[in-house]
Amino acid sequence: MRVGLFLALFLFQVSSAWGLSPEQWFQEGNRFSSEGQFEKAVEAYEKSIAANALSPVAHYNLGIAYKNLRQLSKAATSLEKSVELEPVNMDARVTLGNVYNMQERWSDAIGQLNIVVHRKKGDAQAHGNLGWAFYNYKEGPPFKKMVLLNLARAVELFKEQDQVQAAEATQKILEEARNKFGVSLIQ
Repeated sequence: MRVGLFLALFLFQVSSAWGLSPEQWFQEGNRFSSEGQFEKAVEAYEKSIAANALSPVAHYNLGIAYKNLRQLSKAATSLEKSVELEPVNMDARVTLGNVYNMQERWSDAIGQLNIVVHRKKGDAQAHGNLGWAFYNYKEGPPFKKMVLLNLARAVELFKEQDQVQAAEATQKILEEARNKFGVSLIQ
């Protein structure tokens, strides 16, 4: 009972000292993000997390803000915490996989994105990022078929979702992979 009362008083004091509750700081972070003010969004999300460290969505949004600032190490750390707190959040895993790709951490990207494509059917971004990670993975044998299958599936899904530019960009990568591997069609 005393521990709970102490914690409640502590959180109240922290919130009062900053003037806003963790939820209000979170909402401020969302507002700043929507306005493209990612530095301010980071500050707001960090204040929200300081008062409520167990909020997976605050860590997720902080990771996205860092990603938009191209602070990839901090983005990965925040997204990893979000996935740790809420392992079933496939959006966090896709974003983390994307950040790992940007960091050229191919094996880590494959690990996250593989989970997504098997649990969240029809995620074009996950298939495209997974294909890209397999394409660049050099620590073992080339995963030619996995590259081609995932990129082809991403193109198909992007077209179904009327994401023409994403489909065209992924199609170019698919053609590059086919030429590199000497494969004209998926068998």
